[in-house]
Amino acid sequence: MTQPRNKSKRPRTGVHRLSQGTENYLLSMFQLQEYGRRVTLTTLAEQLRRLPAGEGLGTSLPSVGGMVRRMVREGLMETAENKDLLLTPKGRQSAESIVRRHRLAERLVVDLLGLDLHKAHVEAHRLEHAISPELETKIQERLGRPATCPFGSPIPGNGYVSPKGSVPLDKAKPGDTVAVERVPEDDQTLLHYLVSNGVVPGRRAVVKEAAPYRGVITLDCDGNLVVVGYEVAQRLWVTPAR
Repeated sequence: MTQPRNKSKRPRTGVHRLSQGTENYLLSMFQLQEYGRRVTLTTLAEQLRRLPAGEGLGTSLPSVGGMVRRMVREGLMETAENKDLLLTPKGRQSAESIVRRHRLAERLVVDLLGLDLHKAHVEAHRLEHAISPELETKIQERLGRPATCPFGSPIPGNGYVSPKGSVPLDKAKPGDTVAVERVPEDDQTLLHYLVSNGVVPGRRAVVKEAAPYRGVITLDCDGNLVVVGYEVAQRLWVTPAR
């Protein structure tokens, strides 16, 4: 009598995980919306190019357009009348999940493993797709449910409350003393520049110059002059120092 084959099956977790590429698109859309920018094919492609090369995404407009159409069919995003790309409720929930895992991974490698701050963003991209719901819960418990990542960005679902008076750096005036609240983390070269010059959450700085005609803002951070462009200043949040 022929015995039935003993087929090895992967245990079911009851959790449907999106593809790595889809998660990266959702993360990039979430970041653009955090910055208050319109999400279009062009801005989404630009944001995707900021991802580490190891993510292996095609970022040409035809590639991005094809992926967007697929995600629309999957009910994760929709196209507005003005061609803007919008997350559906399902897409927003999924985006918050991947952003939460990414920022928890940043906390994990910095707070528990002692990784250099400027390396955390890239390492988190390697980890975020592999964190299961069970592991996420354990990381949350071990870290004490942090409200932000090491760069000051809110961790969705962890009760972040924006500090009073929080504004983008481009709204600050010469002579203002500010505390750095949040720095952009999606450009590795820029991140290394900011971290190496002490422009990190919690540090105080004085706005020495705000020169729209030159397109730059100069900060004095403990005697170290740090110059950033206005596009960066729009993504670098500060609060009045007390």
